[in-house]
Amino acid sequence: MGKKQKQKEKVILPPELPPEVPEDEISISDEDVDFLAENRAYAAFVSRLDTQSIDKQVTRVANAKEDDLEALYERRLRKKALEKDEDKGLEVDSVDALPVKSLDGKLYYRTVPKAQKKPGNGDKEDDSEKDEEGNDEDKGIVKLTKVERRAKLKKKKKEEKKQAKEQTETEEEKQDPQSKILAEVKEDLTAEEIAEAKQQKMAELGTALLSDPESNIKSLKELLKFCKDEDKSITQAALLSCLVVFKDIIPGYRIRLPTEKEQEMKVSKVVKKMRFFESTLLSSYKGYIHRLFTLEQNSGFHRVVIRCLCTLLDAHPHFNFRERLLPAVVKNLYSSDEVTRKLCSATIRSLFTQEGKHGGEATVEAVQLIANVVKIHECELHPDTIEVFLSLTFDEDLGRSEKKDDDHKGKHMKNKKRKNSSEQIQPVISDKKRSKHELLSKTREEVNADYKAASAAQDAAERRRLQSETLSFVFNTYFRVLKHATQLSASRPKQNSTLSGGALGSHPLLSPCLKGVGMFAHLIDLDFMADLLKHLKILASGGSNVGNSESPLTVSERIECCIVAFKVMRKNLDALNVDLQDFFIQLYNLIIEYRPGRDHGEVLAEALKIMLCDDRQHDMQRAAAFIKRLATSSLCFGSAESMAALVTVKNLLQKNVKCRYMLENDVGGGSLSGSVAKYQPYSSDPHLSGALASVLWELNLLAKHYHPAISTMASSISKMTSTPNQVYLPTISPEQAFKEFALEKESFDIKNAIKKLSRKRKRGNATLSMDTHLPLEIDEDGLRKKLADHFTVVRDIIENEKLRRELNLTTISLQLHEEYKKHRKTGLGMSKQRQRKHS
Repeated sequence: MGKKQKQKEKVILPPELPPEVPEDEISISDEDVDFLAENRAYAAFVSRLDTQSIDKQVTRVANAKEDDLEALYERRLRKKALEKDEDKGLEVDSVDALPVKSLDGKLYYRTVPKAQKKPGNGDKEDDSEKDEEGNDEDKGIVKLTKVERRAKLKKKKKEEKKQAKEQTETEEEKQDPQSKILAEVKEDLTAEEIAEAKQQKMAELGTALLSDPESNIKSLKELLKFCKDEDKSITQAALLSCLVVFKDIIPGYRIRLPTEKEQEMKVSKVVKKMRFFESTLLSSYKGYIHRLFTLEQNSGFHRVVIRCLCTLLDAHPHFNFRERLLPAVVKNLYSSDEVTRKLCSATIRSLFTQEGKHGGEATVEAVQLIANVVKIHECELHPDTIEVFLSLTFDEDLGRSEKKDDDHKGKHMKNKKRKNSSEQIQPVISDKKRSKHELLSKTREEVNADYKAASAAQDAAERRRLQSETLSFVFNTYFRVLKHATQLSASRPKQNSTLSGGALGSHPLLSPCLKGVGMFAHLIDLDFMADLLKHLKILASGGSNVGNSESPLTVSERIECCIVAFKVMRKNLDALNVDLQDFFIQLYNLIIEYRPGRDHGEVLAEALKIMLCDDRQHDMQRAAAFIKRLATSSLCFGSAESMAALVTVKNLLQKNVKCRYMLENDVGGGSLSGSVAKYQPYSSDPHLSGALASVLWELNLLAKHYHPAISTMASSISKMTSTPNQVYLPTISPEQAFKEFALEKESFDIKNAIKKLSRKRKRGNATLSMDTHLPLEIDEDGLRKKLADHFTVVRDIIENEKLRRELNLTTISLQLHEEYKKHRKTGLGMSKQRQRKHS
């Protein structure tokens, strides 16, 4: 216990403090404040000070007196002075021991180095001194046991490990002091501030690239790093900003990287800079496209990715990696998303129309990809997939130009032979003239070659080759669709039209295919014409059996087949001699099957124009049959379809004078009858209908139509006479009439038209009657009272019905509640009886 108390009473003096300076004398400048604010890392060591060890050095024993502390300070100073003298290793010279006094009054002894002590007595004395000092020190220390010593060693080892770790950490912080500061700043910033900082950084990089792309091309890789950000909005903004940059800085040529031999060659600084720019641009562009393809699978980025791909392909179809962009765009032509589908179709259309950017190569690749897609999916795709073919343009004189080239070659060979024969006859030319002639020919060839290289015009032979390849792929696709449609219609003639194609029908590609065949009919090879018309005839009939009422094809598609057959025939008049009677029969039967709300009216109007109005003359029986059927069908059609039918009727009556006898009101029908004496309205063949024996009584009903234009047209047709020399003004086509009335239908009010028509009829009846009818006098006040009474009675009846319903509901609910109570009482009674029995 005595040793412990001495150890507690031991005083550890604090270290010497610097001299005190009053606060008034301390002056801090603004430069010092700014320096500390900018370099806070220099004062970071203060936060890492070991306060515990400092406290141990400064701690004092409780109840210590000031005199004792001062005595300890004095002893400490004496010990330091003695240690300094001992460290010097000097002693007073024993020979010359007298001191020397200086002018200051200080005494200086002459010293000599200490002599080494011999082992023996001196060592013993030292050992005794050390033992005494050790005894003095051990007076305040308690002896530890073995267990305590082991525990103390373990603690020391742990502390040493911790100190080693702290030293390594401090060294790392010293090496990179900014990393810790940046980490602390990032933790303090909010997510919005980080997003704003990233957006600002992207804007700075983008503006730098757009202003000087060659010198700032390195920042393109930094901009691409933002495309891999975790934040969705940042990634989307980075994709769009990269799109703008690539769209602007991509050159107008295809980049070819230098080979190894070219890289070993010495080049100028400008060439090195250009090569570095091209290689960095190409690698960054490749990484950007790869990132777009990885994000395409994510539904959140799908539209943005498709927009980027389409924009790049549209802006630079000549550039590298076009073979990766085109399949991705073609794949989305039949996408279920309407936005992406329209965007991709617009991009493919622009490729077809702007062939100057890529020279026609991209057109061939795109058409080939579409043809392969149609083949793989067996024609079960969206119509937009092949509807883009309608934007293709071909030279009208593809065949003629080849003939002209052959003729030109033959003439050129003849001229060469003539020149050779004339040269043999002519005398020998001198060497000077030959050299001049050769120089002129070489210069002309060089000038022609430079002109071709400088001009943007494509070679005619190359253009013809690309167009022929494109045309072959297009017609292969069209014929595949037609063959697929005929096979389906022959195998499934009585199935519903929405079984295989869903909302698009069983043949979704048939309508755009027929449009394309009609547009490019003049470019079809004559060897395929017979097979084409055969397939069209099968499709127009609706299957293998002619006149089949239930067909997988719609009425509009069957009418389009008839239209295409007529277009093909008219564009190849010189080479074809085909009877189109079967297509007239199909159109005659399809007019009855037409429904205004279900089928397309513009298709019917186009068929009436091409098949009936454009021909100068028709067979009288056939013309009469179509006149009668159109007049009958116009009673059931809408206003637009009725107007197109009446325009066709008027056109046919103007061309066929004998058909005007149908306007006469004879007792036995028309005054002119053909081979059939009686009209057969349900006949499938117009030649066997006997329409000339009928009368157009439908015009009398159509003259009272609610639409004023139709009524006037019907009345004008009925006023036509059978005189052959009568002159009629040309009318509009059925197609134009349908379009005008389809637009007018939106703003046309039927009620007002009926009121006007009734007023006209009243006026006509008033003129016929001799008596004058006075206007009726109506008591408005009395009528208002009667109407008010009527509406109050109706309102009371409705309210009474509501109240009765509520009353019935409440009575029913009360009855159910009473029944529930009864059942509950009976259940409780039964349970009590059971409990009594068991008890």
